Amino acid sequence: MQFYNTLTKSKEIFEPLHPGKVGMYVCGPTVYGYMQIGNIRAYVFADTLRRVLEDASYEVRMIKNITDVGHLTADDIGQGDSGEDKIEKKARAEKKTPEEITRFYEEYFMRLEKALNIFPAHYFPRATAHIKQMIKLIEELIAKGHAYEKNGNVFLDVTSFPNYGKLSGNTLANLKVGARLEEHPDKLHPWDFALWLRASKEHLMRWPSPWSEGYPGWHIECSAMSMEYLGDTLDIHTGGEDNIFPHHEAEIVQSEGVTGKPFVRYWLHTRHLLVDGEKMGKSKGNFYVLEDIMKKGFFPMDLRMLYIGAHYRSQMNFTWEALEQAKKSKEALYGIGERLESISKEQNKPGAFAGEEYLKKVREAMRDDLNTPLALAITFELIKKINTLLDQKETVDVTVLGLVFEKIFFFFGLVSEKEAIPEDVENLAKEREAARQAKNFAESDRLRDLIEKRGYKTEDAPDGYRLKRL
Repeated sequence: MQFYNTLTKSKEIFEPLHPGKVGMYVCGPTVYGYMQIGNIRAYVFADTLRRVLEDASYEVRMIKNITDVGHLTADDIGQGDSGEDKIEKKARAEKKTPEEITRFYEEYFMRLEKALNIFPAHYFPRATAHIKQMIKLIEELIAKGHAYEKNGNVFLDVTSFPNYGKLSGNTLANLKVGARLEEHPDKLHPWDFALWLRASKEHLMRWPSPWSEGYPGWHIECSAMSMEYLGDTLDIHTGGEDNIFPHHEAEIVQSEGVTGKPFVRYWLHTRHLLVDGEKMGKSKGNFYVLEDIMKKGFFPMDLRMLYIGAHYRSQMNFTWEALEQAKKSKEALYGIGERLESISKEQNKPGAFAGEEYLKKVREAMRDDLNTPLALAITFELIKKINTLLDQKETVDVTVLGLVFEKIFFFFGLVSEKEAIPEDVENLAKEREAARQAKNFAESDRLRDLIEKRGYKTEDAPDGYRLKRL
């Protein structure tokens, strides 16, 4: 099994710190809004990675944090001390408390993950529940000369780390102070970043600390929570490529500054998702959440199918046409299962073609840096083979093929979406089937048109009919 390690810029054979066990940390959501489809891609990727590891008999311990304080609006600049807290901004806009905001969007995130068939993490630690752990780390960084305090604010001194920038390539020699990088008056160096900030009078979230009544910086939160649940060295840390700098770079120096040990063995990152070739943005009108997808008549599994159709390290372009194609591919996958269930006893023969060699190839593709496009291509070769055999009245081993597809569905994270068909549509379909059996084709066509006006289509089959949403 091998993965591309962002730290070494190369594929590496995967060897966990402890044989048979994997400690995996996933950068979780900042709970102040609905999850856009670019962020969802990163969580589907992490879930797919976990599935591959568990298929290989690893005991995976996944931690996915909930950021409910400290993530400021200017998070892309680098210091972690600029802008307004995203959660407080939302709370003021909606005239609610920060806790009301965070709990609402945390519950939304949990429902979203369930809808996408993402395995729940073993722990979802909240940042606000780990302030003591953050303060302890900050105290140790100060004691070791890696951090300093001024006027109740604490900053990490990036110049104390010769290897700063080893993940992103943004070494101190390469970094330039741009127009957007406003120097904080209490900092020694422009690229030093906040570990703790003194709260202003109007700041809603605050805690006592040895330096001031204030709140933690965004970066220190993940170091504290990941090490609390997974120890000093993590096997795997995932996130979107936008997290590489400054967030993950900051995590490395904070954590290694305290422990003196390597923080993460394998860093895995997903590439950006574009929409119609452009960066997603609310001002552009191309900012989509899962609910937007479903309003267009698609299902969560259609979106999941779209994600796995592209390699996680390739930049993905979302279009409605691509989603429609992903839906058709998903239905083809579901359809082969339905066909196998309906074949005659004469064509089902133990020991006949069972597709095990295709499953082996799928597994090899998934273990080679999660090559989902190749795994999908192999799967559709298998479907074509089965259909050809059945069309030629050859035999297949339905029982073993069922197990093969069960494992393939496990890899891809796909589950059947049994929607509740409206009762009136079901009744129309039954009437149409009766008319068809009576060879009253005019009535059958009339009822078919009524069913389609309700947003469904009927597919005739030897054993009756099937209803599907258009």
